[in-house]
Amino acid sequence: MARPKLFGEDFSVYVRIVQLTLAQKRVDYEPVPVNVFAPEGIPAWYTDLHPFGRMPAFEHDGFKLFETAAIARYVDEAFAGPALQPADVKRRATMNQIIGLLDSYAYRAMVWDVYVERIDKPNEGKVSDEALISAGLEKSRTCLATLARLKAPGDWLLGDQLTLADLHAAPMFGYFVKAPEGRALLAEHAELARWYERAAGLPLGLPS
Repeated sequence: MARPKLFGEDFSVYVRIVQLTLAQKRVDYEPVPVNVFAPEGIPAWYTDLHPFGRMPAFEHDGFKLFETAAIARYVDEAFAGPALQPADVKRRATMNQIIGLLDSYAYRAMVWDVYVERIDKPNEGKVSDEALISAGLEKSRTCLATLARLKAPGDWLLGDQLTLADLHAAPMFGYFVKAPEGRALLAEHAELARWYERAAGLPLGLPS
């Protein structure tokens, strides 16, 4: 069976989510660098894998997938290793709700509106948009409070089992806490902060 291929760049939150998932399943894969933000634009061949030109895309034995949540679920179900989705239907629904929350509300606010504006832009000599940061922090505050409320007792978001929800959240938090305001907001939620300390140590499993 051929090694699966993961298309994208390591800086992408969503590429990292799939890397984390592959690492937990101990899947050997082939990374294929594709930077959709490169000055020369998106390679023409890449639209066959991802018609919207986003990262990541995935291929396994001729089977092609895009959309991170779909890729992560496929990896969990197609390969041996620890189950990354709860067997209980209600806990699995909560996992999917958390992933939806992260995609719909947290990613834009925490990564683009807070991290990019506060950290990335100044590093590139650009001026931060303080209004965007303020709005991003307000939405991030709601996201963190909701995640803290949804978090089950135990090491991980769903309790004692590491799930796709943890792997989805960790890379977003990784960028968010680079901003001082992000670290301060996370510190307001002790259990969530302890969760992130554990999640930050998860291996990406990048091939040597």
